[in-house]
Amino acid sequence: MVWRLSIVGLRNLWLKASFNNLGLRSAITDIGDGTLMNCWMPRVPNPTLPNLLLLHGFGSNSMWQFNSTVKFLVGRFNIYLPDLVFFGDSISTRPDRSVAFQAQCVKRLMEMHSVPKMMILGLSYGGFVAYSLAVQFPEFVERLVICCAGVCLQDGDLEKGLFPAADVDQAAELLLPQTAEKLKELFTYIFVKPLTGLPSWLLEDFIRTMFSVNSKEKKELLQAIFDNQGLSELPKISQPTLIVWGDQDKIFPVELAHRLKRHLGENGELAVIKDAGHSLVHENPKDLQALLKSFLLDPPN
Repeated sequence: MVWRLSIVGLRNLWLKASFNNLGLRSAITDIGDGTLMNCWMPRVPNPTLPNLLLLHGFGSNSMWQFNSTVKFLVGRFNIYLPDLVFFGDSISTRPDRSVAFQAQCVKRLMEMHSVPKMMILGLSYGGFVAYSLAVQFPEFVERLVICCAGVCLQDGDLEKGLFPAADVDQAAELLLPQTAEKLKELFTYIFVKPLTGLPSWLLEDFIRTMFSVNSKEKKELLQAIFDNQGLSELPKISQPTLIVWGDQDKIFPVELAHRLKRHLGENGELAVIKDAGHSLVHENPKDLQALLKSFLLDPPN
């Protein structure tokens, strides 16, 4: 057996310690039907604070995507950060790969931890799940933030270049890179200022930790998105919704943000962040935090 130092593994340990220091704890919950879900949650929920659910995107787990965001939000909300099924420490023996199934799993998880209502922030793939939660369980979702999530993709958009892949195989090759060169290519799509100078061994370490685990199931999750898109079939939701987008997003172009705003009408509020890409949660954290404060903590009467 070859022992290998993992910088990404060490980063995981640091993030866990950081979350613990913020008063959060990690718990793996058996929600039934062969599904286990990991979730970071308050060690002791504060009944005077609102509840906020953060749903991560496709690139990693909840810790990696929301580290800086959590530091801003802790003390203002009871924070819940689940790993979606087949990400992080969440797994299922169920064959269902739909976004609706992910939403049902999150809802069941929250019920088991006695969380009756929530505000939700969904980032990229997490935005698809957040929107589905608002559709399926309207009484559960109080306010919604959809961040860089192309929930309003429709037939013909791939041909128009509104997603950087023509089919699920190309999407998996881009979003689930298996080589250092492919990961560097992904960086050019998600960052306005792509990360440079990273050694191949570090990129390969990240791939082993984040992309190689459950890669077959994650590709099936992508297939489910490809199979179920269509603006004509996208239900409208009644919850106040903030749509946050980067003006230079290369995964889901900003045109999709304006389309979602038109679809939601008066229930939707659009905020486009200048010089921001798909990974605005990392590159533009202060801009995002200001929007979250205004929409979630200081909403107009």
